[in-house]
Amino acid sequence: MDEGLVRIRHERSVKDFPFLKLEDNEYVEFAFKRARVWLNLILGSLSAGLILILLAFLLVLMGQSSIDATGVSFLYIILGALLFAVLLAGLFTVIVYRGNRLFVTNKHVIQLTMISPMANSVNMIDLSSIEDTSFSQNGIMQKLFGYGTFRLATVGEETTYTFKNSDITQEELKAVSKLVTIAKTADDKDNVIIVS
Repeated sequence: MDEGLVRIRHERSVKDFPFLKLEDNEYVEFAFKRARVWLNLILGSLSAGLILILLAFLLVLMGQSSIDATGVSFLYIILGALLFAVLLAGLFTVIVYRGNRLFVTNKHVIQLTMISPMANSVNMIDLSSIEDTSFSQNGIMQKLFGYGTFRLATVGEETTYTFKNSDITQEELKAVSKLVTIAKTADDKDNVIIVS
C-alpha cells in the first residue's frame, strides 16, 4: 500500500481511537462491538424494572389513606432506593457492554475486555502469531439474531482468544483471515535467511 495512504489511515485511526496506542504506520481495519440484541435485552429488562417501580409508587400514593405518614415516608425511601439501584445497574451494564470491543489493525488484534467499570484488560496479539480464525453459533437465539463467538487461536500452546456475542459477518471473517495470511507472508519474508 502507498506510504501516503498508510499515513492517512494511521492518522485517522489515531484520531478515531486515541485509547489504542497504535504503532507507527498501524491503522484500524475493523472495529467489532458486541451484538446489539444483548443491549436491547438489557435495556428492555431495565425498562420493565423501572415500570414496576413506578407502578409501586402509584400503589403507595393510592393507598396512602390506610398507611400513616411514617409508613408512607418509609415506602418512598425503599422505592427511591430501588429506583436508584435499577438506574445504577443499568448504567453500569451499558458501560460494560460498550467497553467490550475487538479491533483488528494491519498489525495486531486488540481486545478490550471490561468486567466492570473499574476492572478491564487489554490483550494484544500479533496478526502473524494467529493460527486460526473462526466464528461459531450455538443455539436458536444465536442463529435467529445472527450473533456468536469469534475465536482466534494462536500458534503453539498459547491462549485462544474469544469475543463472545459478536455479530461478525462471513465477509468480515474472511477479511480478517486474509489479513492474518498477509501478516504471516510478510513475517516469513522478513525472516528469510540467505545462505551463500
